Amino acid sequence: MIGRFIQKIRNQKKLSQDFVASELKLSRQTYMQIEKDGRDISLTEMQKLAELFDLSMYELIKGKSSKPIKVELPKELKIQRQAEPDIRISVPQKNIDKIKEVLLYLLEKVGAKPNVGETVIYKLLYFIDFDYYEKFQKQLMGCTYIKNHHGPTPVEFKSIVDKMAQSGEIEIVKSKYYKYDQKKYLPLRKANLNKLTATETAHIDDVIARLSDKNAKDLSEFSHADTPWIVQEMGQPLDYEFVFYRDYRHSVREYDEL
Repeated sequence: MIGRFIQKIRNQKKLSQDFVASELKLSRQTYMQIEKDGRDISLTEMQKLAELFDLSMYELIKGKSSKPIKVELPKELKIQRQAEPDIRISVPQKNIDKIKEVLLYLLEKVGAKPNVGETVIYKLLYFIDFDYYEKFQKQLMGCTYIKNHHGPTPVEFKSIVDKMAQSGEIEIVKSKYYKYDQKKYLPLRKANLNKLTATETAHIDDVIARLSDKNAKDLSEFSHADTPWIVQEMGQPLDYEFVFYRDYRHSVREYDEL
């Protein structure tokens, strides 16, 4: 339970309940409910606790037992997460063939847009993968995304596109987007849609419709506000499981209202 873990770390740090409660701007009685797992914890409160305990958000949340914690949203936006299956594979299970076809499909659709360079492609792939995992609780491409200064970066991308360029499947070109250097990828063959299900292509189309008009700066900032990014340390891989703790701006799954 997250409350017991918080109590354990507070005791290790030799901090009083009164002190921690005051730092969270809560009464001692309200804070005691957190340690007893009798009160939901807001994302802001979790960030403050992580700071007080000298932990990352990732460490604070992962320090709990396997029971999911409840993150409280504002009342007007509050939603109840549906029960999740007991077993879910959140470790990236990359599918190279599918990565190639998703990339080609993405490039066919938006690769010619002036705003779509390498950085935008990185973020579109990230949201394709993580949004799919939130919706369906399984992986689409299963790429590993690292927390980088400009946003989530798929570690498999460079080796895959280099091989695709060598085999004549894509062309890598350098261009300009306003005053910025830009690397673009142009498809030289059509995506093999037999390797994508109708659900997967519909999902990709939805991500494209929502996000492909954003420039690299806006899309990077949007990814930086997503929970899997927030809780992880710089340079570390993002955990797919944290899509179930997203805020209303990033969540793409239909949940039951309270």
